[in-house]
Amino acid sequence: MRIGIIGGSGLDDPHILENATDLEMDTPYGPPNSTLRVGTIAGREVALLARHGRQHTAPPTQVNYRANIWALKEAGCAAILATTAVGSLREEIRRGDLVILDQFIDFTRLRRLSFHDHFKPHEPLHTPMAEPFTPKLREVLIAGCKKLGYRHHERGTVVTIEGPRFSTRAESNMFRLWGADVINMSISTECGLAAEAGTPYAAVAMSTDYDCWKTDEPPVTWDEIVHIFKENAEKVTSLLIETIKAL
Repeated sequence: MRIGIIGGSGLDDPHILENATDLEMDTPYGPPNSTLRVGTIAGREVALLARHGRQHTAPPTQVNYRANIWALKEAGCAAILATTAVGSLREEIRRGDLVILDQFIDFTRLRRLSFHDHFKPHEPLHTPMAEPFTPKLREVLIAGCKKLGYRHHERGTVVTIEGPRFSTRAESNMFRLWGADVINMSISTECGLAAEAGTPYAAVAMSTDYDCWKTDEPPVTWDEIVHIFKENAEKVTSLLIETIKAL
């Protein structure tokens, strides 16, 4: 069974793979945002895809989520593990904490959210989404966090915004009232498509900042996010390796 990894900003290091080669893919939705990097981790076949492209050239709304999911499925990936950077909407979710997401709120407006641009006559297709992240994959990620001794949160609701701008303070406070725990610009779109494709999917989020609701700190900046990436990316990489060993 090949495992797919979708690497988010700063979390898509191709050097975690052994015997790595590139695999060009095309899909009915155009090319994915990066060439697949295929190889092994602990003897398991893995395909790594950089969500925003290897040079981070695709803004969140312009990511070809449909092609990315389709390419990983066509490459034989029986499950997908995603990584993402998030802003914290809760005091207890600190910088560097890992969150094993279990729910999402979709606050995007401009994206292609389905593989189905039209239905066949009298054959509507609607995907259940009560539990968007695959429970069994989440359990393995949680077990990996415990084994490695990483500070983590076993559940978390992510709200996905359009981006690339950050949220206003009013929006940030609204998301907190809605029950969101963390915020990002990609996961709901990707997770929904994986569910529609019938591909098990789970995501580990790394908290890099407190968004802008927390008024006793300066508002988030991209430089701050990059700094936390560099300090904590090794944790996410280690968790992915531990999880792949256990699958």
